[in-house]
Amino acid sequence: MKWSFIIEQKLKAAALLSSIMLLIIIGTLISRNNMNGIGKSFSSIYQDRLLPATTIIYMTENLYGKRLSLEKFLLADNEMTSDQIILGLQNYDRNIDSLVRSFEQTFLVDQEAKSLSAFKNRIEEYVLLEKMMLNLHKNGNSDGSRKLFEGAGASTFQSTIHHLNELTTIQSNVGKELMAESRSEMASFGMISFLQISLAVVIGLIILVFIQSSNIINKPKIKQDGGSYFNLN
Repeated sequence: MKWSFIIEQKLKAAALLSSIMLLIIIGTLISRNNMNGIGKSFSSIYQDRLLPATTIIYMTENLYGKRLSLEKFLLADNEMTSDQIILGLQNYDRNIDSLVRSFEQTFLVDQEAKSLSAFKNRIEEYVLLEKMMLNLHKNGNSDGSRKLFEGAGASTFQSTIHHLNELTTIQSNVGKELMAESRSEMASFGMISFLQISLAVVIGLIILVFIQSSNIINKPKIKQDGGSYFNLN
């Protein structure tokens, strides 16, 4: 009878411990998945948000460099030749094209893809306007080139900068979303870790209780003088 009771208790303890261990394993897998998600989020913040934001700064710098160079050539008296300004503008164009290709290699949300496409269209329009300004200036129509620079040229340039500002805003918003997602996953990871520690403590208590119960059952009995038995302490 005693042995059947002991076996029954062992089976109950084994089933309970197995259930707790299963919960710990599941929690560990979930925690690992959360950590992978956090790692991906931080990697995305750097690769797809921070680096592209830097790229936008360089694109803006090159655009203003083009604008100022052309302004000096068309509106100010300087010794720069047409060939020199053309070479300078082409160098800026190559830099911008390289930066755009670099930006396109990152992960783009739908809004970014649309804004980047519009930016590329404005760049092409502005390059065509630059060629028209230079042709007018080359043919002796300095007033026409200046009017084009200050009119359609200025409007297209501002539209180009506007799309870069849109990209910057999108970068910021998506970055905030990634940070919020990372904080949520960190909170989930902390809660699961607390539950795992709690379950580990429960396992320890169960083992202690089981050992204590086994000791009580297995204590030998001795006969008293009156014929009754009592447990040794």
